[in-house]
Amino acid sequence: MDELLYIGCYDCNENKIENRKVALSAVNKMNYIAKSLRDIGYRVKIVSSAITMNKKRYEARSVNLEHNIELQLLPTLPCGSVCARVLQRLTMRIQIARFLYKNTNENSKVIVYHSCGYMRIIELLKKIKKFKLILEVEEIYADVSGNERMRKSELHFFNQADAFIFPTELLNQQINKKGKPYVLIHGTYQVEAARECKFFNSKIHSDKQSQIHVVYAGTFDSRKGGAIAAAAAEHLPSNYHIHIIGFGTVEETEKMKNLISKIADKNKAMVTYDGCLSGEEYIRFIQGCDIGLSTQNPDAAFNMTSFPSKILSYLANGLRVVSIRISAIEDSAIGKELFYYENQTPLEVAEAIKRASAEKKNSRAVIKELDEKFKDEIGKILSIV
Repeated sequence: MDELLYIGCYDCNENKIENRKVALSAVNKMNYIAKSLRDIGYRVKIVSSAITMNKKRYEARSVNLEHNIELQLLPTLPCGSVCARVLQRLTMRIQIARFLYKNTNENSKVIVYHSCGYMRIIELLKKIKKFKLILEVEEIYADVSGNERMRKSELHFFNQADAFIFPTELLNQQINKKGKPYVLIHGTYQVEAARECKFFNSKIHSDKQSQIHVVYAGTFDSRKGGAIAAAAAEHLPSNYHIHIIGFGTVEETEKMKNLISKIADKNKAMVTYDGCLSGEEYIRFIQGCDIGLSTQNPDAAFNMTSFPSKILSYLANGLRVVSIRISAIEDSAIGKELFYYENQTPLEVAEAIKRASAEKKNSRAVIKELDEKFKDEIGKILSIV
């Protein structure tokens, strides 16, 4: 059985004590891709580039995640002062280089989740060891920061890849100028079995009342639309409940909580902040809801090429989805399954929520088809690179 290395910022529940810095959306997608690769006959070793947020050093260790899926945690220095954090990141890059130097050759196939933090190290080691590089690009990070110098560096790095994994066709057109092999995956295509866990609170809902639960799950970054999702409650009747779950900086989280408190005080519809959830707790929570919101700012540059992973998560758990109408979403494989609004206003979001609540869709069937298609296409790419 052939082994694939898969590099990215990853951690698992068994390693929570080390408090390594990861994005839950990236971990979820890496989980799905690793399982898909295992299902088509590969042994997968995930090599984590995640650093700790604790003021303590942690050594390298391996964790057996599932049959034929192993996690290799690299050593990480403590987090601390500005100088300590710089040294911590530099040391992690050195650890990635050492690992690749010792464990790859010209026959190796390495999947790398794109990060500006280690792209130069990956490029250098590819030149030295000649391994095949399959680059998973979720977005051009310079489109978020507006840093033109960084953009040039990213585009240069993309040219080193032998194949790509993209979330949208638009991103492929923008990056893959030489027509290298690629596969599209919008998010996780893992259909979640129904948990039968709808919300009911006797203090809020009467037996005769049909309560409609709506959820925004994701970052509290102002460009991602959490605030407008909460504000939609101002235009919904009393049988609607908007749940906000997710993460952000301390400042972003406090700002979101304060906004929700102000909205909740003056509306018939309920809106609540329900914490940052993951794993089974996250799945059970969103399956308790009826509608998922993807309300990010359509004017942000990254929306032209990135795909909101939350949309697939909602669909895989049986929710109807409300989204801003942008081409990266509407032209995707699941574009026809969504309920759209045109302008980024709380009123239009609320109207789309009402339309979605009046219809039923079998979103799990669509996700299952995409799962089968992805496994077939990624298998073909790995056989030719």
